[in-house]
Amino acid sequence: MKSGYTLNSNHRDWHYLTDLIIQEARAGLRAEATRGYLGVMWWVIEPVLYMTVFYIAFAHVLGRGDENYVTFLLTGLIMWKWFHATLSIGSNSLVANAGLMNQIYVPKIVFPLTTVAVNTFKFVFILVILLVFLQFTSAVVSRAWLLLPVLMGIQLLLIAAITCLLAAVIPFFPDLKGIFDNVLMMLLFLSGVFYDIGNLPAGMKGYMMLNPMAVMIAMYRKVLLYGTPPDWLPLTGVVLFSAGVLILAVWILRRFDRVYPKIVV
Repeated sequence: MKSGYTLNSNHRDWHYLTDLIIQEARAGLRAEATRGYLGVMWWVIEPVLYMTVFYIAFAHVLGRGDENYVTFLLTGLIMWKWFHATLSIGSNSLVANAGLMNQIYVPKIVFPLTTVAVNTFKFVFILVILLVFLQFTSAVVSRAWLLLPVLMGIQLLLIAAITCLLAAVIPFFPDLKGIFDNVLMMLLFLSGVFYDIGNLPAGMKGYMMLNPMAVMIAMYRKVLLYGTPPDWLPLTGVVLFSAGVLILAVWILRRFDRVYPKIVV
């Protein structure tokens, strides 16, 4: 391993970090695929079970669904699952790798970004299944679907930024992990996963759309279900917010790069 890294120095440093993250992500995916008899099938089974529980609860028990509610719910849940799974694991990635950090030097940003890479690969796997499923529904397949990679890129930036920031600060304040898990649960119900934020009163809608995940889920539905381009103004806000958070996270990770092995146990 190299003895240090400088994210803003030169191409060789970025190439080194990218190569290291890809290698770690491959190892993580290979380990998951060989774990248990069902292997990679769990990448499909787990989100399907997750979505089935919520669908039964909201569409049948609470009677909140109509004929298009399945596609509406699936679109929101899949995007949320990518966000939730990555932050839940990645936020604790430095603590979880305390043993490795105390044996050899690894740039600390590698740990949260490896979690991001692993969960992004699994998300793409599930997204392909969703796109195939939508072909058999009333969803409008249009040229707007070509903008899907743009939305994915923006959400990836958002996920990477928040994951890196949480991973950077939780070793100093371990109680934040428990607090954030509860915040994530609250955000699940404030991000429009189960309902259309556009139907809320104008004043309340404005506050709800301050949540970046509410913006992302609403824009995915515009593109995938209604075949219309997303609204670029709120997406620009998500990009600026994510870029600011990522810069702060990278600064903290670099500033305390040599401190983390001494405080995580």
